[in-house]
Amino acid sequence: MQLTTLDHPLAKHYLTVLRDQKTEPEEFRNAARRLCYSLVMEATRDLPTEEVTIKTPLEETTGYRSSSVVAIAVLRAGLGLLDAVIDLIPHVKVGFAGVQRNEDTAEPIEYYFKPPDLAEATVLILEPMLATGGSLAWAVGKAKESGATRVICLCVVAAPAGVDHMRREHPDVDIIVAAVDRDLSDRFYIQPGLGDMGDRLFGTT
Repeated sequence: MQLTTLDHPLAKHYLTVLRDQKTEPEEFRNAARRLCYSLVMEATRDLPTEEVTIKTPLEETTGYRSSSVVAIAVLRAGLGLLDAVIDLIPHVKVGFAGVQRNEDTAEPIEYYFKPPDLAEATVLILEPMLATGGSLAWAVGKAKESGATRVICLCVVAAPAGVDHMRREHPDVDIIVAAVDRDLSDRFYIQPGLGDMGDRLFGTT
């Protein structure tokens, strides 16, 4: 499993906005979207392309078109990254994975999974918070069961325990993350983290 941590001044800036408890939901959503631009660019660095011949206003030249991409947003927090993916990737198809965490055990509870056709697509799993790894491992497993063969996970922050969990369960996937934080609290929240991303995106508590 390849773990890539972003090292870019703008990514660090937007991550700081997300971490700040004073950031209001509208600014939080904007920062999440802008940070995700960097995650998407890194995740698609090796995206297969097809050569095409086009005409500029002056002459013919060779251009490139990207291959099929599917984004699967893990509800709710994954919705905070989805707009950036749609902005950047042409013809992207979108699926949704509904899973909630048992607050006592941190185990994932599945309630919905609806992907488009995953055959021959690069599949981006949007799960901003990689805490214990249970939800992300479940979503990746469901994508593989549905035909995914190339899976890349986009996360905002991760805990070492979640990274280790993914390495054990899905050593063949890549993870792109803005930061790997210190550890988990006794309630399985990432520390220092940024709180509950779903709550902060949508103003719920």
